Amino acid sequence: MSKPKKSTIEVQGTAIAVLSYKDEDFISLTDMLQAKDGDFFISDWLRNRNTVEFLGVWESIYNPHFNYGEFAIIKSQAGLNSYKISVKEWVEKTKAIGLKAAAGRYGGTFAHKDIAFEFGMWISAEFKIYLIKEFQRLKEDENRRLSLAWNLNRTLSKLNYRIHTDAVKAHLIPSEVTSAQAAITYATEADLLNVALFGHTARQWREANPKLDGNVRDHAGIEQLLVLANMEGMNAEFIHMGLAQGERLKRLNQIAIRQMQVLTASNLKSLPGAKAE
Repeated sequence: MSKPKKSTIEVQGTAIAVLSYKDEDFISLTDMLQAKDGDFFISDWLRNRNTVEFLGVWESIYNPHFNYGEFAIIKSQAGLNSYKISVKEWVEKTKAIGLKAAAGRYGGTFAHKDIAFEFGMWISAEFKIYLIKEFQRLKEDENRRLSLAWNLNRTLSKLNYRIHTDAVKAHLIPSEVTSAQAAITYATEADLLNVALFGHTARQWREANPKLDGNVRDHAGIEQLLVLANMEGMNAEFIHMGLAQGERLKRLNQIAIRQMQVLTASNLKSLPGAKAE
């Protein structure tokens, strides 16, 4: 099972873990409690009626499998002196996804960022503001690094495209052809890669996305751009080997499938200790 990506932010001197998986961010409530003066437990927050109502609304928006029957029972008891519920019980009874009690290396209670921000108010209003500020800074840093990686792979793709077009010129374009005829051959080979990786030609992409600027490669993900860079070099070698275009398309498509599977295999699916879907 894939491990979540862990980051750490510091809020008013308290180090707080942030786990990212399935393109969502969960913040450690256990770490946040270190900033709270006096004895205070997550179960104290969870038994509060306002908390239960907030969690219920959040789950109703984002969780299609939320158990409203169990939620109604919990809500009717919330706030009573005799009532107490743990995060584990809350998750098991309501099938909630906003809170997670994780074991192992990333042990503790984690909450979706929306819920963690709400929990921050229980520490203090000032703490909540700084929590949001530091989390936003973390996301901005991650996006900046992601942009640099995308630009690097885009550059690699362009460099390999030069190698690819040189191979086309040397082996596929007959002598004494017009520039227009040569361009047609280049476009055909470019679309060979488009079909192998994206499943459609540049023209088909434009027809399907008339409102988007640029071309299919401008909207490719980092993994796709990296695979495209590899494919351009491989297609150049296949051309040198004298392989027919149809055979090259089959080979390149198989290569694209394998490499995309490897590159996307590390997508985060769940926190440690959670059951696989």
